[in-house]
Amino acid sequence: MRWTAMPDQLGPTQCQLKDIEEILEALKQQPCLPSASAGSGPTSLSLSSSFLWGYIFSSVVGGALVDKYGGKKVLAWGVVLWSLATLLTPSAASHSTAALLAVRAFFGLAEGVAMPAMSTLSSSWFPRHERAKAIGISMGGFHLGNLVGLLLTPIMLSTLGIAGPFILFSTLGLLWVTKWSSTVTNDPRESPFVTQSELRLIQAGKSDSVSNNGKFPPLRLLLSKLPTWAIILSNVTNNWGYFVLLSWMPVYFKTVFNVNLKQAAWFSAVPWGSMAVCGYIAGVASDHLIRTGYPVILVRKIMQTIGFIGPGISLLCLNYAKSPEVAAILITAALSLGSFSQAGYLLNIQEIAPEWAGFLHGLANSAGTLAAIISTIGTGYFVQWLGSFQAFLTVTAGLYFVTAIFFNLFATADRVF
Repeated sequence: MRWTAMPDQLGPTQCQLKDIEEILEALKQQPCLPSASAGSGPTSLSLSSSFLWGYIFSSVVGGALVDKYGGKKVLAWGVVLWSLATLLTPSAASHSTAALLAVRAFFGLAEGVAMPAMSTLSSSWFPRHERAKAIGISMGGFHLGNLVGLLLTPIMLSTLGIAGPFILFSTLGLLWVTKWSSTVTNDPRESPFVTQSELRLIQAGKSDSVSNNGKFPPLRLLLSKLPTWAIILSNVTNNWGYFVLLSWMPVYFKTVFNVNLKQAAWFSAVPWGSMAVCGYIAGVASDHLIRTGYPVILVRKIMQTIGFIGPGISLLCLNYAKSPEVAAILITAALSLGSFSQAGYLLNIQEIAPEWAGFLHGLANSAGTLAAIISTIGTGYFVQWLGSFQAFLTVTAGLYFVTAIFFNLFATADRVF
């Protein structure tokens, strides 16, 4: 039962997101739509970042709500709202660019609760030696959702038209949340579907449950501890590198190799599948090491080191790539190795602050989202300032290395709050 409790909605969600991204490109080509004139750079940039602007504001609030009400209720409402936002997208696009931006931001607001809820539910439903695998499966859904979205979007556009995919995925989201919320509880002890033997297994590998009793999150206290900053900086660096690689690589390949990635669909698909596989491997390996007696913090630091040193080295090697094929392999390696950090800082949140895990996750997520916005919008300026893509990639590699060192120095698996 516990394996069905994980919010693997992230897969369908990313299908929605990827379809929206692709369909928005199609909408820009429709002269009858007000947003068709939005093909210019600034408006395209707004379409790309409006989701993130909504997401950044809801992560902290959503995390606090998860701590107070539990992951199930908050996540369920989030899925309902972002499914409705998906359904409204075609109408908003046909009305005005402002309406489309508003719906995209609302989508981000609704989805901002997903990660804190996923983290909290995983700690409730899984003993410590199974959590990394659980997170690996759920995040695998995140990555595979992108892959499925990439593959399905052209087919759905040609068969269902512009509005069809939005109706399909919003319906799937609502059906999923109806089924999931009817079988999952915040605490496995409250579930009628959990057997006594499974409950004993879950409880044997967990600390005592904690509750903040509705208290306001102690922001100043949280920010005064170095283990908190180890998590926040890790999220910032992870999102910075992730969005730089995925958002700007088409420009990189065009600038450096004069290659149009839209003509190489395999490159768009392979990294997502590879990230899903590597994240799962990291989770299984982490749980195995913990079961065999390795200290939890050592395992977290090993995975975090692989997850950041690996991408850093890959980016440095990318500076010496002489062909687009080698560059594509190195970028895929950077993204795939980065998935190992899921078994590092992402799991460390529940360990240092079980009482405030949702809020801390939301705080780190908001900081990471801000980094994603800056990297998405600012990379072009940084490249101009530094003089080349290679110089910017070297700076990004340095950020990976510094954050890996910081995490190894200051992270702990002991409860801090």
